Amino acid sequence: MNPDSKNFYEVARGLTSWLFTTDHKRIGILYLICVMTFFVIAALLGITIRLELFSSNSEAGGSLLGGGEIYNRILTLHGVIMIFLFIIPAIPGVFGNFFLPIMIGAEDVSFPRINLLSWYCYIIGAALALFAILSGAIDTGWTFYVPYSAKTGANLILPLSAAYMLGWSSILTGINFIVTVHRLRAKEMKMFRMPLFVWASYATGWIQVIATPVVGITLILLLLERFLGIGIFDPTKGGDPILYQHMFWIYSHPAVYVMVLPAMGVVSEIIPTFSRKTIFGYSFIAWSTMAIAAIGSLVWAHHMFTSGMADESRILFSFLTFFVAVPSAVKIFNWLATMYKGSIHLEPPMIFGLIFVLLFSIGGFTGLMNGTLSIDIHIHDTAFVVGHFHYTMFGGVGVMFFGALLYWFPKMFGRNYNKKIIYLCGFLFFVGFNMLYGTMKWLGIQGMPRRYADYVPEYEFWNRVATVGSWVMVGGLFLMIFHLLYSVFKGSKAEDNPWEGTTLEWQTTSPPPLVNFNEPPQIPEKPYDYPEEVKS
Repeated sequence: MNPDSKNFYEVARGLTSWLFTTDHKRIGILYLICVMTFFVIAALLGITIRLELFSSNSEAGGSLLGGGEIYNRILTLHGVIMIFLFIIPAIPGVFGNFFLPIMIGAEDVSFPRINLLSWYCYIIGAALALFAILSGAIDTGWTFYVPYSAKTGANLILPLSAAYMLGWSSILTGINFIVTVHRLRAKEMKMFRMPLFVWASYATGWIQVIATPVVGITLILLLLERFLGIGIFDPTKGGDPILYQHMFWIYSHPAVYVMVLPAMGVVSEIIPTFSRKTIFGYSFIAWSTMAIAAIGSLVWAHHMFTSGMADESRILFSFLTFFVAVPSAVKIFNWLATMYKGSIHLEPPMIFGLIFVLLFSIGGFTGLMNGTLSIDIHIHDTAFVVGHFHYTMFGGVGVMFFGALLYWFPKMFGRNYNKKIIYLCGFLFFVGFNMLYGTMKWLGIQGMPRRYADYVPEYEFWNRVATVGSWVMVGGLFLMIFHLLYSVFKGSKAEDNPWEGTTLEWQTTSPPPLVNFNEPPQIPEKPYDYPEEVKS
């Protein structure tokens, strides 16, 4: 075999060739294996939470888990694993690493060794988190709010150190993406000729670099508070517990856009491809991506409307919350306009793209309810907030992680999957998702608080509906995961461009060679350049 014709899997073999690789594609596969493993663990923990909430303990005669303490621990573990080990790193770590260099005509990222280091920081953080679980699970919630996190007897140094290491992984990835976009683009690939997924990864990189150090400083201060008693957050020593909330959300709300901007970038790839039509308003989508990154960094205090802040501050942050919805609405309008009069092909990635648009729109509208001061007083810390969060994060990022996997699966593995099975999985997911999280919104409006292991019997019927929905949703997801794993080894051989895509990754082989292209790619005159709408 001609060495130039070997794909990146065949160039080197053995465990060490993967553990010490600097190939961005292999690092993307390593991230994929890890995030999928943690997703399965977190999903099983989520099912356990729903089993506890299936019945009111007063009616059932006791707690399934043996008490609220165990419930709190499982709830914390579900949140920590799903947020820090799946949602935040999933799309940038897997698809950003794998496809960003290819989509701009580069051979690799700017700093291949730092790229590998970012994966090792992720693994070290994950190992610390799992060791914290085995040594006595934490029970503070994934936000680690003081004063409880400063005084609880649970072992917090391990999970806080884990979050710190995961932050370093995020920063290193962001640096690599920013420099790669600026320095390694093909000569003809100007900034406004880049694919929109690259724009989304670029904006995400800036958030990772600028906002992540804030949470690192916050976690260090919490450790100093806990072990040295320096009084930063302790009001008895002149500190302020609300300061912790400000510092935590200054990072964690931009982190929402670290999660969702790459998902929006994936949707911006899928919709023009399966509409066989040039993207509507390319420059508006690109600039709205940067606007979301900028404005989204200024709205953190809408998580704190009930904390006692000044009315002037609450009005300002409420206004900014509504304002940040504008660039998101621009994207949704442009996606719908792209589909208008297009030749829509309802392939599995397109189905998941449409699910994203619907669920994220619902999550966005209910987010505006959270940003409305008078409504937020009623729904704050209720199940409504949990439902909203999952509509945006899981209905957004989770859906498009699997949408991206379905879209780029033939390119990554050179194999096809059974579309009929994926259609079934998508249907089960959609039905189960809305049964679960839509019901949570209704329970929250009725007044059911979040994070409670028990509730009054009046909430029992809708909690049972939600729990059954969780079974349907997770059943669909697990079936899809098992089928895709099977297809990696047993699927039929994929074509180089099965979807008739126009971006550069579809010009190379499936899977790509070590240096991404056997021949120099042809840079299109403009992104998503369909000369005319294809009606077939």
